[in-house]
Amino acid sequence: MRCLITGGAGFIGSHLAEALLRAGHAVTVVDDLSTGSLENIEPLRSEVRFRCVIDTVLNHRLMAELVNWADVVFHLAAVVGVKLVVEDPARAIETNVRAMEIVLELAAPKRKKVVFTSTSEVYGKTSRVPFREDDDLVLGAPWRSRWGYACSKALGEFLALAYWRKYGVPVVIARLFNTVGPRQTDRYGMVIPTFVRQALRGEPITVYGDGQQTRSFCWVGDTVRALMALAEHPDAVGQIFNVGSDEEVRIVDVAHQVKALSGSASPIVFIPYNRAYGDGFEDMRRRVPDLTKIRTLIGYRPTVRLEEILRRVLRHYRRFEADRRLALQPQCLP
Repeated sequence: MRCLITGGAGFIGSHLAEALLRAGHAVTVVDDLSTGSLENIEPLRSEVRFRCVIDTVLNHRLMAELVNWADVVFHLAAVVGVKLVVEDPARAIETNVRAMEIVLELAAPKRKKVVFTSTSEVYGKTSRVPFREDDDLVLGAPWRSRWGYACSKALGEFLALAYWRKYGVPVVIARLFNTVGPRQTDRYGMVIPTFVRQALRGEPITVYGDGQQTRSFCWVGDTVRALMALAEHPDAVGQIFNVGSDEEVRIVDVAHQVKALSGSASPIVFIPYNRAYGDGFEDMRRRVPDLTKIRTLIGYRPTVRLEEILRRVLRHYRRFEADRRLALQPQCLP
């Protein structure tokens, strides 16, 4: 296939590009590098079946050309991370919604397949756990900016399904649950990269809130494998699927595991939400997916448990920190 990945220089997008190339597909990525990085895709740039376009998905003329070339569009481009969303909610909403509109509008005439990566955030304050794809979505009040991201992604889902029903655009929606792995940056509030960086540098490991909130972390390779399988399965069209791990863990326990596995002496400190994100911030107390639907369709099961995920991320960041320290050393001239 000819595969277009929007946001393809990002964390998940770059891993997806690698996997698609290994499977024999041609890959074009488009990324404005606002949160992605050329370093993520540098090893791929010598591949004859790989092309990288540095531009925004909001460039309608460019996207018309790229979508026309593609057999399938993996739409990953979005403003991501709680920190970015809280700091600039208007950008998150406008970018996420407009980008989805453009992709669907251009896919419609030739009915190009679109795989849309949504988020577990859309479940909002839903109290029923584990989350099922047919559960109601319960979002917080509009003046709490945290819910703007969830709302923009939920609107993307509504748009995708509307285009499927009205125009026959074959869409697949994947709600991702806390994907983790190498290349994930800590700059935008991602919890495991943040804990790992802090532990390796001997800084306090900062847990927001009381640490009793739970999450389920999924290895990036499992997420990518699921996206590819869903793209290829005809019965996935017009459907929504949870993609993640159902291994639920408290955030404070993640902090203790990172500290133990890294051998760090860093203290674990608790930061109130209002200090981290401002007054009125709301969090989801539990977030764990029901994987029955995706398991039934494609046999999906997460293959890497949290402890091994943390070991792999620690290895990656240790190399990164070693390179950083080397770069900071004074250079002796002859």
